[in-house]
Amino acid sequence: MRDALRAVRHAGAAVSAGEPLLELRPAAPEPPRLQRAEPLEGDAVRVHRVPGEPAVGIAAFLDGIQESRVIAHWAGGIPLVHGTVAAAVRRRQERTLVTWRPDGVRLERSLFVPRAAIGDAAWRALEAGCPVRDTLAADEGGPWHPQELTARALSAVQRRREAVETACAELWCAEGDGPLFVDGGIAAAGTAAHSARAIGVVKSHRTLYVDGDALPVVLGLAAGERTTAFTVTSPRRAPVASWYLRLREPEARDALWGLVRVEVAFEGATAERADLVSRWLLAERSPVSLPDPRWGAMAYGVRLTEEYLRAVTR
Repeated sequence: MRDALRAVRHAGAAVSAGEPLLELRPAAPEPPRLQRAEPLEGDAVRVHRVPGEPAVGIAAFLDGIQESRVIAHWAGGIPLVHGTVAAAVRRRQERTLVTWRPDGVRLERSLFVPRAAIGDAAWRALEAGCPVRDTLAADEGGPWHPQELTARALSAVQRRREAVETACAELWCAEGDGPLFVDGGIAAAGTAAHSARAIGVVKSHRTLYVDGDALPVVLGLAAGERTTAFTVTSPRRAPVASWYLRLREPEARDALWGLVRVEVAFEGATAERADLVSRWLLAERSPVSLPDPRWGAMAYGVRLTEEYLRAVTR
C-alpha cells in the first residue's frame, strides 16, 4: 500500500485519512430467494441419511481473502481504492497443514481506479508507481456517482480474488493429489469445475435451491443427513451437482445453522459419490473452528488457511 500511496500523492490526489475497509461497509441487501433445481436422484428432493461413519478423505484446503479501502480521492470525489487479494492451497500433512508449493499461494496488491473518470494522463502517473486496474469498461461514459465508483471498485477486487482462487484450484486439479476442499462454490472455477478433485462447500444461503414444497425438507435436515442431489446451472458458470448437508444440529439456533451446500463436478455425480463426499465433510467437523462465529459450518482446515493468508498479507 505504501507504493500506492506514493503514487497517488505524486499524481496529485487527495489522500484519505483512515477510512475503513470496504468489506466492512453496509452492503445493499439482496433479497433472499428460492430457486428450483432439477433433482438428480429421483424426481423430488428427499432426505438421505449419510451411510457409514465419517472418514478423512480431504487432502488439501483452498481459501481466499480480500481487503480493500479508499486511500485517496481524485478531483470530483473519485475514489482510488487499494485492494489486496490472496489465495492458497494448504495440504494436509499428518496432523497439520503446510503450504502445498510456492505457486499454490497467490498474492496481489493493486490500485483500483476508474480510468475513464480520471483520464489517461493521471492513469499513467499512477501506473508508474504501482500496479493499477481499471474498474470501468472502456465504453462507459459518465458522470458517475462516487458511491457507484466505490461499489465498482469493490466488485473489481472481488473478481480478482475469485481469479486467484480459480488459478489455485485449477493448478491443484491439474497437478495435486487427492480431493481439494474449496471454501465456496466451484461452478465458476474454470477447469476445476469439471474435476473430480474439487469439492466446493458453500456456507451462505441467500439463494436456496429448492421450491416451496422442498423447503421444509432442507430446513428439517438433522446432523448427518443430506438432501437429494440436484443440478445447479447458470448462463455464465459450469453446471455442477449439488446437495445440502447438515453438519451440526441446529437445536435452538437458526434453521440454516450448521448447513452447507456441496458442489461437485456434474460429470460422474452419483448417489454413491454424494454419500462418500458427505462422509469426508462430516469428518471435518472436528476440531471445531472456534472462536470463529462461523464455526457451525466452517471446517477447521479452512480456518487455518484463512489465518495463514491473513499472516502473509500483513
